[in-house]
Amino acid sequence: MINKIEHIGIAVKNMDDANILFEKLLGVPSYKTEIVETESVMTSFFQTGTNKIELLMATNPESPIAKFLEKKGEGIHHIAFDVDDIFAEIERLKKEGFVLINDIPKKGADNKLVVFLHPKNTNSVLVELCQEIR
Repeated sequence: MINKIEHIGIAVKNMDDANILFEKLLGVPSYKTEIVETESVMTSFFQTGTNKIELLMATNPESPIAKFLEKKGEGIHHIAFDVDDIFAEIERLKKEGFVLINDIPKKGADNKLVVFLHPKNTNSVLVELCQEIR
């Protein structure tokens, strides 16, 4: 079952500039910066109340974020939903006809297991499911 929006991911070209912008906008500093080698991405997280923003910058010109930026430019990349049991959600959503980009959860940023639903089934919105690694 989906609990809440976990975060909104925003693709950026320059992490330093984006961190300055979002710190001014949100009035809080980034609480965590992390490189996810498997995705060739650097992430930076901001939190205000229960809301989180994840900035994403490519660390490799062949990464999914680099390709996204090339095609669409900077902006909202995905919306992530928090789930209690990512494996149960994968099975439930497959039965509902959703296509997943990755059927097996992988380690993502911020201590999460993640899977992505293909945007062709979600009105062109990239949807991420994430579960805290226990």
